[in-house]
Amino acid sequence: MRIGFIGDIVGKPGRKIVKRYLKEIKEELKLDLVIANYENASHGFGLTLKNAKELFESGIDLMTGGNHTWDKKEIFPLLEEMPLLRPLNYPEGVPGKGVWIFEELDLAVLNVMGHYSMPMVENPFIRAQRAVDDLKEQGVCNIVIDFHAEATSEKRAMFIMLKNKITAMVGTHTHVGTDDLIIEDGCGYVTDIGLSGCRDNVIGMDSKVPIKRFLTGLPGRFEVPDRCRTILQMVVFELDGGKCEEAFKIKAYDDEGWSVSMRARKD
Repeated sequence: MRIGFIGDIVGKPGRKIVKRYLKEIKEELKLDLVIANYENASHGFGLTLKNAKELFESGIDLMTGGNHTWDKKEIFPLLEEMPLLRPLNYPEGVPGKGVWIFEELDLAVLNVMGHYSMPMVENPFIRAQRAVDDLKEQGVCNIVIDFHAEATSEKRAMFIMLKNKITAMVGTHTHVGTDDLIIEDGCGYVTDIGLSGCRDNVIGMDSKVPIKRFLTGLPGRFEVPDRCRTILQMVVFELDGGKCEEAFKIKAYDDEGWSVSMRARKD
């Protein structure tokens, strides 16, 4: 089974490049499933109904969230009606769910959010460990986690803690792709996939406000540029019998086509 995971989709540029390339990639690589992180998909903050439909029509099968999940109020009913996840470690009673099971693929996808520099949530390590153990008791063979976190140490610690129980784990949130794609003890891992969207600004946003904030400390609203150079970043995992057998990263630039940019080292 082959699954693809697209990093944080940031605004219209991110949606546009996903639409441009995903169906072609999905068909050529014979992907059984594509997951993507949606939390910045609608002008950089949250997800609207219109954009959710647009992304699903582009070939995405399931989307995960993060700290910006709640930025668009229309997300509340969508979490009950569409294949959308929000972080598992929000308190009980919050709309939506943090685990999605594809019975036909014998696959579960978890969405977990870190602690450092994030909204107040329950302990991600305890909640993830408990959820993984429950899935293993149910007999689910393949388990994939999107750990939406700021700190690389949190992501690495989660991977080491769970690598003998899960099939793959990706990091999202920082928008900056890391080059540590590996397969260790049969588990695929990358600290951060990186964004899909503008690549010539600051984490997909127009650079003026971030630079002003760093220079002065004054707040400002981040905006997704109308025009920019774009990138699509995606990791593909080959799963078999609860183990990751192969992993590689795909990058696409504007209208220059897509290619494999990195293959996992097996440790």
